[in-house]
Amino acid sequence: MMPAWYQRMNPRERVLAWVAAGTVLVLLNLFILDWIFGALASAQKQMASRRATLAEQALYVKERDLWTKRDEWIRQNQPTLKDPAEASALLDQLKEIAGKYNVLVENPAIGSGEATPYHQTVYASIETKSPWPPLVHFLYDVQRPDAFIVFENVNLAMVCSGTTNEVIYPVHL
Repeated sequence: MMPAWYQRMNPRERVLAWVAAGTVLVLLNLFILDWIFGALASAQKQMASRRATLAEQALYVKERDLWTKRDEWIRQNQPTLKDPAEASALLDQLKEIAGKYNVLVENPAIGSGEATPYHQTVYASIETKSPWPPLVHFLYDVQRPDAFIVFENVNLAMVCSGTTNEVIYPVHL
């Protein structure tokens, strides 16, 4: 029981119809498989992302006490800056530490910083001249953890003067 339209076809037309129908079915299957594999890849990416997020959150939960203690320590020890005029105290502090190690401070300057509800930055720019060991001790003392001072930009230049090597050290805090 073949349909009448199929019986009217000669053998060449029947083969051509089967080839066309097969091509349409293959293309349809390829389209469906591409969509399925794309959805599978997307699901795998989402799963990997969620696993990474879960591992990160587990680490945060595991280290919660540590970060709570650090937050409390910062709240207790971080100095508060009540107004921008107090920024000159930073230069005085740098000069005091430099004097302790016989580091010559040149061209001190204060720049404007960023102010947000959570922090206020103060920029100080200095140049120093000294031999290496005192400079290293100066840098260590200035950047100790409870000082909350960070060197943002540092340029080193060696200057040979006679028998001593001095370091010219422009510093931007």
